[in-house]
Amino acid sequence: MTYLQAIILGALQGLGEFLPISSSGHLIVVPWLLGWKEHSLAFDVALHLGTLVAVVYAFAGDWWRMSGAALRGLKRGRPFAEPGGRMLGLIALASVPGAVAGKLLDQWAETTLRSPALVATTMAVMGVLLMIADRRIGTRQAGDISLGVALLIGSAQALALLPGVSRSGITISAALLLGFRRDEAARFSFLLATPITFGAAMLKVPHLLRTGGDAGLVVVGMAVAAIVGWLSIFFLLRYVRTRNYLPFVWYRFAFALIVLSALLLGAHTSS
Repeated sequence: MTYLQAIILGALQGLGEFLPISSSGHLIVVPWLLGWKEHSLAFDVALHLGTLVAVVYAFAGDWWRMSGAALRGLKRGRPFAEPGGRMLGLIALASVPGAVAGKLLDQWAETTLRSPALVATTMAVMGVLLMIADRRIGTRQAGDISLGVALLIGSAQALALLPGVSRSGITISAALLLGFRRDEAARFSFLLATPITFGAAMLKVPHLLRTGGDAGLVVVGMAVAAIVGWLSIFFLLRYVRTRNYLPFVWYRFAFALIVLSALLLGAHTSS
């Protein structure tokens, strides 16, 4: 791997992790299209750590307020009495389905599902779902998130194990379908990203420590993923206050078409 490849992959991770376009789909397909060697698991861990830094930094104030509210409530024997403490509990609960699915199926997803054809399919299908969800003009806000809603969005998050689905894409779509405003859907999706990204990164950190790899490439990939990830969060939260998700829908369709065209051309050439 070259430093240019590390920068490109870090940027793809930072964009795809938070914009509803799938980081895993891009990290599978782009190297395949360009004929690059598959990057190591150690580098993949570094990219996840980068986006973890981005989302923690972007929402540090929110986590501080929610934790403080939960601690104050805990002292009174009512940890969920304040809105912040209640939201912290709902995020923790919503993270359970994705965490369980990730623990049970991560190895399968890392090997069996790494197919450009599958990515093209899931990119297109998820594009249709996001288009349908975006047509619903929601009015619900963060304070309207109930126990059942949190579990539904959290369960949808488990589908992001399929490359091309997109963790942010599926959780934003679920929130939109449940009647939430576009910006509130994105915000809850990003808050929900923190524990699941932390869990995924920590699960693989021991491998990173054992195998190491080129420290320079790891640092560059992680730094680019963190910077681009933070910019992606900032951009999307501002963008969807006044605009819809349709540009991401069309991007998904175009990406799927490119992959399918490459597959058909490759099959034609080899025959």
